[in-house]
Amino acid sequence: MTYSILIVDDDIAIKESVEEYLKILSYEVKSALNARDALTILKTFDADMVLTDIMMQGMDGLELTKKIKARFDTDVMVMTGYSADYSYEEAVKAGASDFIFKPFRFEELDLRIKRVLRESEFKKERTLLLKEMEQLAITDGLTGLYNSRQFFHQIKQEIKRYDRYSRSLSLMILDIDFFKHYNDTWGHLEGDKVLMHIGRIINDCMRSMDTAYRYGGEEFAILLPETDLKMACVVGARIKDNIADEVFRPEPGKTQSVTVSIGASELVDGEDFTAFIKRTDKAMYKSKQTGRNKLTYS
Repeated sequence: MTYSILIVDDDIAIKESVEEYLKILSYEVKSALNARDALTILKTFDADMVLTDIMMQGMDGLELTKKIKARFDTDVMVMTGYSADYSYEEAVKAGASDFIFKPFRFEELDLRIKRVLRESEFKKERTLLLKEMEQLAITDGLTGLYNSRQFFHQIKQEIKRYDRYSRSLSLMILDIDFFKHYNDTWGHLEGDKVLMHIGRIINDCMRSMDTAYRYGGEEFAILLPETDLKMACVVGARIKDNIADEVFRPEPGKTQSVTVSIGASELVDGEDFTAFIKRTDKAMYKSKQTGRNKLTYS
């Protein structure tokens, strides 16, 4: 991997010698004589690190460091002379990752740059890992939809938002019709394929503001913020019809379709999340009791 470095120093001799050395080491290098030019370059140059002098005309290196850390995702190393009235603590407080005194040996500079870049990569990998772990904690591994844990967290948040702003909130609960029979007939692996396909169909039919969840074994829930019951039923009908149109092939030469029963409701004043879910669930069971492959609202 080739790393990119921006050098900022108003001493032309130092700037050019450092730039030449880093290019020999195969870094991609650009340079600037002052802080303002450096900030302009960073708008189009994706630098992994900025190497800046502290003592410069106009904006000094510490102020530049603060602006870089506020605007860009890049590390900063500051350079200063032995006699300069600055400390390592001041540099770190400004956001610098390291601090090196002039005059320095090029070998020392290279080692410090490598250390900063290595630590930066470690931090990025750790942040990515933590995000992946957070995602796993709230996502159903089979369908890719959010799981029931996230559903209960989110519905409470949406009800709080409803109480604060009085904006419509609707909920749908879907249950696959005769899913146990499908599993018993074709096996759980084929049943899992049905769950995955239905998860995709639900995801494709939702609007950007909606969120879908695998609520139980073969049950799904959809939260529809800023949505009244009439619009929720439109979304639900589209999901129901698209699922019914899907053709599954559990074994060669065999085709099979599945349907869902849906319950839909809109939150009313004073209703808590438990009552809201129960009312929607009751509407879904009414769909099952009155023929399946239908949507009932409450």
